[in-house]
Amino acid sequence: MSLEILMGQVVVGLINGSFYALLSLGFAVIFGLLGIINVAQGTFYMLGAFGSWMLLNYAGIGYWPALILSPLIAGAVGVVLEKTLIARVYKLEHIYGLLLTYGLMMFIQGMFVYWFATAGRPYPVPLELRGGFDLGILFLPKYRGWVVVASVFFCFATWFAIEKTSLGRTLRAATENPQLTRAFGINVPALLTFGFGAGVALAGFAGVLAAPIYSVSPLMGGELVITVFAVVVVGGMGSILSAIVTGLSLGVVEGLTKVFYPPGANMVIFVIMFIVLLIKPAGLFGRER
Repeated sequence: MSLEILMGQVVVGLINGSFYALLSLGFAVIFGLLGIINVAQGTFYMLGAFGSWMLLNYAGIGYWPALILSPLIAGAVGVVLEKTLIARVYKLEHIYGLLLTYGLMMFIQGMFVYWFATAGRPYPVPLELRGGFDLGILFLPKYRGWVVVASVFFCFATWFAIEKTSLGRTLRAATENPQLTRAFGINVPALLTFGFGAGVALAGFAGVLAAPIYSVSPLMGGELVITVFAVVVVGGMGSILSAIVTGLSLGVVEGLTKVFYPPGANMVIFVIMFIVLLIKPAGLFGRER
């Protein structure tokens, strides 16, 4: 086995892991702050990709503005859904949130299938990121390198914002003790809405990054969300840092599996999930209740 093939699959694993990390992070933010198992996260990823595609084809807006606008649009959709539907299940069992978001996923995905069918649509790589770098042991396309760097940066920036800033502390306080937080004059419902919208915007951001690599399709999120859910379970539900580390790590493991045992690449993450659930049901970084 050549070193070029091995390193190439590590890079592929890091790229896939970057998307796993971003989506898992958004999933963990929403569950950790709101207690909602948001299985529609893959749909918001698809909305981000389609948003960038529609901005380009219908409004002539290119990749770099879309990288800001499309996540904001996805986040705005999330805010509307939170205000009208999601907020109604906060005090109910987790299964109600799961069923509600599953229904939203099927509804939104069905609308896009009706409008655009299931065929994938190409999205061009921005001119500044075309070409690549010859690293000796492999050729690294610029855009794929950008995806890894941007994903890691935004993942850790989100972790820092939630864990190390006053806004993050206020968000956590609003979740853990809403009555006391209201006593300080803080608008708790607005904070919860912001938290849900931020988690959705992360998925939309991942979708924009994915658009030039994968075909933009209504089914792209549904195919990914099952893997992301497995990643979250392995790391531990609601643990923000574990979502980042586990997403990147399992992406690399998946890539290496394609080298050593290709037939097992599509199932290795789920095999790891089963093993983790048997040994530590709360996840590798989760806390037992």
